[in-house]
Amino acid sequence: MTENEISYLIRGAAFTIHKDLGPGLLESVYEMALQYELEQSGCNTRRQVGVPMKYKEIKFDVGFRLDLLVNEKVIVEIKSVESLLDVHHKQLLTYLKLSGKKLGLLINFNSLSLKNSIVRIVNNL
Repeated sequence: MTENEISYLIRGAAFTIHKDLGPGLLESVYEMALQYELEQSGCNTRRQVGVPMKYKEIKFDVGFRLDLLVNEKVIVEIKSVESLLDVHHKQLLTYLKLSGKKLGLLINFNSLSLKNSIVRIVNNL
């Protein structure tokens, strides 16, 4: 499955969850629900994936944690905030670069409509 095909499934699952649960819940609730929906559609999904990183001579066993990693290809960063900030976009782009992944989705479930609350971020390796 390509990154674009995975992205399509993720967005569909996010819309289903948002319709069923609505805005205003904790990020962890949306994370678990999204993992469930994606696994029901046949995706391999891992939550809170620790990614090691190295800075000069220092090695961090877990430099950061990905909210969701879908089919080992697409990172999903889940938010439940008033509005997405530039720092949220930069955070996901940094995760993509450090993990060597090409595509990430930033999803803010705390909105009346998800239409403008799902941001696709591409790492131009």
